[in-house]
Amino acid sequence: MTMFSSRRNFLAAATSVAGASAFGLGSTIAFAQDKKWPAKMIRIIVPFPAGSITDAMARLLADNLSKSLGQSVIVENKGGANGSIGATSVARSAPDGYTLLATNSSSITGNPLIYKNSPYKSTDFAPISLVLDAPFILNVNPEWAEKHSINSVKDLVAFAKSHPSELSYGSGGVGNLAHLAYVMLSNDGEFKASHVPYKAASQASMAVMSGEVNTSFDTLASVPQIRSGKLKALAVTPKERIPQMPDVPTMAEAGFPDIDMTFWLGLLAPAGTPPDIIEKLYEYSKQAMSVPAANTLLSAQGTIVMTNPKDFAARIASETKQLAEVIKRENIILD
Repeated sequence: MTMFSSRRNFLAAATSVAGASAFGLGSTIAFAQDKKWPAKMIRIIVPFPAGSITDAMARLLADNLSKSLGQSVIVENKGGANGSIGATSVARSAPDGYTLLATNSSSITGNPLIYKNSPYKSTDFAPISLVLDAPFILNVNPEWAEKHSINSVKDLVAFAKSHPSELSYGSGGVGNLAHLAYVMLSNDGEFKASHVPYKAASQASMAVMSGEVNTSFDTLASVPQIRSGKLKALAVTPKERIPQMPDVPTMAEAGFPDIDMTFWLGLLAPAGTPPDIIEKLYEYSKQAMSVPAANTLLSAQGTIVMTNPKDFAARIASETKQLAEVIKRENIILD
């Protein structure tokens, strides 16, 4: 403990402390204390309705992060405009680690390219972790396929070429990855097809089952319908066959190696969030998604990968470049 030998020394020391405070040294100490993270509640914004797979992922993360970080972590659903409303709110939030975004690839790499006046771009976010990577499955209506002897992707392309503009396909909306994947296929296969956008991927899948449209790129959610014969799978988009349907060839095996698009779910923060907070969130997110409940809930939709921030950022940059070329070539623009 410091001892003062005289009243004069004590007053001098007091004056020194007061002066330090006046010149901001005291406030610096207080600021350093305020910077301890997390010191308050964290919000995870989901730009889609409650009950979606993205929402389920966010709630798993929130529950386990709150236990690991010792702070409340809540999920807020801000749906609308294909994920743009919620994403915009996070992009404009303070980069302090207290507002995060749980979303899918379309909202980060697709929307900023498609919407004419998008209020954000992919670089407005700091990637934390790619959580789930999932394939697309090229499905067709089985009765329609049997009628036209379509048993492969090449058969589908041949039909489209010999029946100009008769082929119809559905998707969960203009500009989402399932739509862009079909645009890539039609470009590679040199055929034209009619796009029918729906409000959700599930509606597009039901439209294929009912025969309202002929085909679509669907998710793993369609596997039960494929197994029951309500849908027919022609190929999957990953570079390797998927364990859920090992007998279904990849698009590369089917003769279309450039159609290797998959979709992801991930966790991001506003750009400028301190790297140490990003790293801490990544490490605790890995722990959160290692629990059995996460695998039980999400494995039916894809593969839990927990890609690190650097590699996740590289994935976003590469995908943005790939989609930009497709969108520009096809002139896919929304107001």
